[in-house]
Order: sequence, then C-alpha cells, then structure tokens
Amino acid sequence: MCPHFEGYLVLWSKPLRLHLGVLVVASLLCTSAPIIWLAFRQGSNAAVSAGVQQMREMSLRLIEGYRNTLQGGTEAVALASTLPLLASPPPQDIAAKQQFFLEILRNVPNATSIYTGYPDGSYLQVINTERRDVRQTLAAPDGTAFAIRTIAGRQGADVISTLRFLDSQARPIGERDFDYASFDPRQRPWYQSVVQDGVPVSVGPYVAGTLKVPTLTIAAPMRDNGQVVVGINIHLQTISRLLDAQEISPRARAYIIDDADDLIAHSDPATMNRLLGIWSKNADGAVAVDTTTDSYDTSLETVARLRRDPAFANGGVARIDLDGERQILQIAPVGVSGLFKGSVAAIVVPLEDLVAEANRLLLHNLLIASAFVFAGVAASVLLSRMVSRSLYRLADEARRIGDLEVGEKGVSHSWISEINTLASALAASRHAISQFALYVPREVVRRIVNPEGRAVAKAQRQDVTVLFTDIRDFTTISEQHSPEDVVDTLSAYFELLNTIAERHGGTVVQYLGDSIFVMWNAPVPDAAHAENGCRCALAMKVAVDDLNEANRQNGRPALITRFGLHTGPAVVGSFGAISRQQYTAMGDTINVASRLEGLNKEFNTSILVSAAIHDAVGTRFELRPLGLVQVKGRAEKVDLWELVGGSPRTQE
Repeated sequence: MCPHFEGYLVLWSKPLRLHLGVLVVASLLCTSAPIIWLAFRQGSNAAVSAGVQQMREMSLRLIEGYRNTLQGGTEAVALASTLPLLASPPPQDIAAKQQFFLEILRNVPNATSIYTGYPDGSYLQVINTERRDVRQTLAAPDGTAFAIRTIAGRQGADVISTLRFLDSQARPIGERDFDYASFDPRQRPWYQSVVQDGVPVSVGPYVAGTLKVPTLTIAAPMRDNGQVVVGINIHLQTISRLLDAQEISPRARAYIIDDADDLIAHSDPATMNRLLGIWSKNADGAVAVDTTTDSYDTSLETVARLRRDPAFANGGVARIDLDGERQILQIAPVGVSGLFKGSVAAIVVPLEDLVAEANRLLLHNLLIASAFVFAGVAASVLLSRMVSRSLYRLADEARRIGDLEVGEKGVSHSWISEINTLASALAASRHAISQFALYVPREVVRRIVNPEGRAVAKAQRQDVTVLFTDIRDFTTISEQHSPEDVVDTLSAYFELLNTIAERHGGTVVQYLGDSIFVMWNAPVPDAAHAENGCRCALAMKVAVDDLNEANRQNGRPALITRFGLHTGPAVVGSFGAISRQQYTAMGDTINVASRLEGLNKEFNTSILVSAAIHDAVGTRFELRPLGLVQVKGRAEKVDLWELVGGSPRTQE
C-alpha cells in the first residue's frame, strides 16, 4: 500500500462514535431541513388567517362582556320596576328597599349605583364604593363598601337628607347629613326621559348628580306608577375598563360610539380622560365638543362609514389601511333589549401585531421541531457512544486483566454480537486469573508478574513488621465439633482477620492451620508499618471478641486468639523450586514474631510485642513491660511488652 495513502488513513482515523454521529446527523439534516422550510412557508401563510380568527374570537368575548354588563343592568331595573315596595317614597319600608338594592349591586358588580326617584322629590340611592375615587368623592370612612343616600320629606319642614355608610356585611359604620337643595331627582335627565316616554330608556353620557362623574343610565318606570322611576348607573370609567383590549394586542384599542357617531367610551386611558373632562365640564350632560372627530381615534370616520354599509349591519371584520399600516377592524352592535339603539363597539388591531403573535407561535413550533432534530442528533451521538463505550469497556477490562485487577464482575452486554463474544472471552480469562489470586495475595501477584509476564519480586533484605496469630486450644475445639462446623467457624474467622489486615495495609502471606502470617512494608512499601501492625492487632482482638460473643449465642466455639508482633530485617521475596515458588519472608524477625505469639500462653496475655515495636511506636500506644524473656531456639533474650491499647493522646 502507498505510504501516503497509509498516512491519510492514520490522519482520518477517528473514534467510532464520531463517524456514526456524523453519519446520523447528516441523514437527519437532509431529511428535516426541507420539512422545516415547508412548514415555515405554510405556517407564515396561515399566520394571518389564524391571527384574524383569534382577534375575531377575542373581540366577540370582549363585546359580549360589555353586553352582559348592560344586560345585567337592564334586567335589574326591569325586576325592580315590578316590586310594590319601591312604589312608596322613603322612609317607608326603607330597610327592605335598602336590602333589595344591596342584592342588586352584589349581582351586577359593574354597576356604580341603583336608585329610585319619586314625584314628591324623594330619593333613595345605594352606591357601590368599591372604586377608590367613589370613596374619595363621598369622603367615606375606612372599610366602607356601600353608601346609602336618602332624601325624604322634601315638601315638609323636616327634610331628611342623609348619607349612610355600610361595610361589606351591610353593617352601619357612619352617617352624616348631605346637601339636598342642589339635587332634585325630578330634574335629572333619566327621570324626565322616563316620565315623558313612559318606557324604559337609556340615558347618557351625562354627569351623575351625587358622584359628579360621567355615567350611563338605564331607567324604567314602576309598573303601577309611571311617576316613580328606577335607575341604575354604570360609570364610563367602568365601561372603559370593560373595553380593555390588551389581551388581543398591546396596541389594540376598543371604543363605543352612539347612534350619532359620538364617542362614548375608549379603552385608551388618555383618550378616556379627555372624554371624561368634556362631560365633567357640563353638569347638564350637554356635550360641548364634537367627539366624532378623528382627533380622538383615527379610525372613527372609517367606523362611522362602515356601520352604514348594509354588509356591516350586523357587524363584521374589515381590513383597512390606517396610520401607515394594515389594521383589522371588528365592529358589532351593542344594543340590549331595545336600549342603546345604534350603539356600536369597535375594536382596532394592527395586523402586524396579530401576525407577530402567530409568527411567535410558528417560531415556537419551529424551535420545537429543531429541538426534536437536536434530540435525534443527541440520540445518534448517544447510540454511537454506547457502541464505543462497550469497546472502551472491553479494552479497559483487558488492561485490568493485564494488571491482575481481576475482581469478579458481570459480563458486559452490547447490541453487537461480536462485542458480546469478546466480552465473554475476557470474562473467562478474568475468572481464571481471579481463581488463581485466591491462593496468592493479590498485591504479591500484582508485583510478581507484570503485564508481559516477567518475574519482578526477587528475594531481598528489608525491614518488615510481622504478625502471627494462633487460636488457643484449637485441637480440643476440633475434637469437640464436627469438621463441617469447624470449617464454617474458621472460614468466618479468617475472613474477618483478612479484612482487618487489608484495611490496615497488611498482606496475609500464609494461612498456617488455625494461624495466619501477616506482613507490612512488603510487598507494599509502608513507612508506618510498625504503627499499622499495632493498630491491626488491636482491631483484630476487638473483632474476635465480638465474634466470640456471637459464636456463644449461636452455639459455636469461642476462638480465643493470641498475637505476636515484631519488626526488623528479613529476606522477602520468592522462594522454592524452579517450577514452584512461594512469596514469603525468612529470618530471625519472622521466628521471633512466631515465638512471641506462643509466649502469650505463659503470661496469660493476648498481644505480645518486642522492644523493637516499642521503640518504633514510641508513646503512640499503651505498652506494659514484662521484662527480658528467654525465647525457645534463641540464645539472646527478648525484651517483652504487652500491647494493651492506644495511648490517651492517640485515642483523642
């Protein structure tokens, strides 16, 4: 093969997940890009239609809310005109009248007040003071929910003219006299219109007599007395609030015009304030300024023209060019029960706002589609990583086997059968080596054989700390119990001591019958090997005591253990024949440690250590001197110490 070609192969050799990811991503993009483009084009064309439809539906809901308010007022007046108790002037049945009017206001929350005017000039009015400006006008005390104005006995010397204040539970919280000379219900436009026509009428806008604010009124004569008139007021500011079109668009506006094309109410606060100012200047309700001009709203002239078009007799939607942009205009008649004839509600929304909202929804959908594409990309990357992860896992397992890290674990599974075959082969190798490691200390094996298989653990002289253990009267225990019980008990015992030895950095070199041989500083270097040996011996004693307590409760024999600990030089490494070797340590240090374990029987102790241990650990442990002792097989005496525990300073 050409060397240059081989170089290119090496250059383009990338991880499997990268190749798979690029392939899947390219496929997804080639498929999804045309679909997203077509969806965008079709969605843009549908945006206008959807926006107009949405505007129509929301406009109708807004207009319906205004109609419902008028309808509620109309029904309330119609009901009140049938009640006989309202035919008599106050103060007759004033408590019942008051209770009825309170119920009306609770059921028509947009009404400002409800009242009755009488031919003798008497007057009863219940006012909803929920609005702050109403409370300020009446100088109502804190907690006022309703106010009741009463004028009675106007023809006599003792005229009653009071203003009482009630809380939300209709409990009195205050009362004061109120001027009556400047107010006569018989002079009000609503009273005069009803008495003149003898039928329910709608009046306004005009300035209310009590609150001095522009209002609309629905009034009707009493059924049995046409000179008694019942009316209900709706503040123009409330109507403006009902016309709030912000839900449709921030630039949307809505307004009401009457049959003379005069502007009655507008959703824009600035425009509404201009209207309120005009009507407030004329207490008789005569509009001094023509409100049909486009200075209030640039669409007024267009609405006035369209409303007379037969095609819009019952309302409709039109597209108009206004203020330099395309607008959507919704008009609808708002007359109720024959009242407010000729009144029309108009809602104007820039088409750009409607399309912008639809386009935002379209963009949102496109983002969702893009998210799915990215999710597909992520899934492809995940899939490729799953495949490559399996390969990397097998490579890592092979490396671990080479390093003799052969802990048992489950076989790796993959969607690819070849990977599963390789995983099974590696698992078999790992199992075989792990079985071998059961018979030789793991750290010893790791240092004896490197990944290439060359022996590295040659015998050499070094300082070590050695611990020997033995079970007292183990022969007697073996005679008194079955071999199976002895094996089970001894297995649990060895497992316990082996775990403690490894936890303290020691290596269990051999199991000698019921004894174990533990070594520190070989094959793993340990600068604190003497100290770790002492801690291990103490931990083993505590653990064996706990094990014996459990054995006694389970009917098993107690395994009273004796420990011998010594530190010093020894020859450590592999010993034996060419075909069979064993990793161990030899020398006087090993023999002394073994003899110290046996001396526990003479001194009735558990842990005996040498002077070398005492010198190595200093005051870090509590040691009790036992003096010089002659050790069997050794000419020189040994300075003997009992390891009792850690010193108080160490325990803290």
